[in-house]
Amino acid sequence: MNRRRFVYSSAAVGLTAAVTPRALFAQAPTIMNSKSIKPVVISSANGNKFKNGGDMTCVQKAFSMMTQGTDVLDALIAGVNIVELDPLDTSVGYGGLPNADGIVQLDSSCMHGPKKRAGGVAALEGVRTPSLVAKAVMEQTDHHLIVGAGAQSFARGLGFKIEDDLNTEESRKLWLEWKRRTDPSHYLDPQKRAEAGRRVMMEMVAEGLIDRQHIYGTINCDGINAKGEICGVTTTSGLAWKIPGRVGDSPILGAGLYVDGEVGAAGSTGRGEANLYNLCSFLIVENMRKGMHPKDAGLEACRRIKGNTVEKRLLNNKGNPNFNINFYALNAKGEYAGVSMYPSASYAVCTEKGPATVPCEPLLEGQPED
Repeated sequence: MNRRRFVYSSAAVGLTAAVTPRALFAQAPTIMNSKSIKPVVISSANGNKFKNGGDMTCVQKAFSMMTQGTDVLDALIAGVNIVELDPLDTSVGYGGLPNADGIVQLDSSCMHGPKKRAGGVAALEGVRTPSLVAKAVMEQTDHHLIVGAGAQSFARGLGFKIEDDLNTEESRKLWLEWKRRTDPSHYLDPQKRAEAGRRVMMEMVAEGLIDRQHIYGTINCDGINAKGEICGVTTTSGLAWKIPGRVGDSPILGAGLYVDGEVGAAGSTGRGEANLYNLCSFLIVENMRKGMHPKDAGLEACRRIKGNTVEKRLLNNKGNPNFNINFYALNAKGEYAGVSMYPSASYAVCTEKGPATVPCEPLLEGQPED
């Protein structure tokens, strides 16, 4: 080796020695010490309610399975199945409030952080547990979203039971009452919908026929185990008496649900159109990636929605959005939060201390009309 080559070779070795430790050190903060992570499951408030006479709520079931070694997503879906199968929950699954034609159409999505996989279904008819069909899309196809008749055909081919009607006696009775009070064709005219469709909904809420929270419905459930593995699922019957085929935010990745296995998870309930326009679950996860706490990231999403809302608003809300929306988020450290546009919303959480229902942190004061 001549002198010039020796100098170049020595310099390269020295450069490698100097750079390698710094490169490794720069990556170190992204490596999570699993011993410091406390498992947690977080969901919308209906995740901490007993269903069908059972002795475990959604978040309890998910947390119990997850901490006993079950895959995080499998545990979360087992939890939301409890809600999907409850005929008394008119916002999710079997017995969910139907569309304008009286047909129950269901949406769901799921994301697996460690596997970096996702799946979803929309406008699915006849299957009580759309979350399981969404999981099948994730596991058995290279697609992310299958909709309508195609989603039902896919489910049938996998052996899912297909029913002619997912209405219960209660959900059908409520639809018939709505139909009696207002012409469904109003949904084809935004102005008439605002004047008639909303008016009738609010009348039924005021009369105690419908739970305000179940106009929009939905359950989102996210979890992280002691290994730091993060997953999430969202499932819904969607907006009550929607235009047939309408799809909200729940099955759309980045809107009703988003998971990054290295950062965290976020999901939503409430007005899907507002979330779709702003892709808030993605926004929340990206803000957590930048170091924001889940609560701050969630409130920032509410501010984004507020700033982008130009539709009809209430004077007594000082020009603020005339609807509520809630977000649930957790990060890779196991920190979590629930936030909302307005007060009165709450969320469910289960840790080693057990399940609890906690008030969401609101961005605004007062209450919307919707």
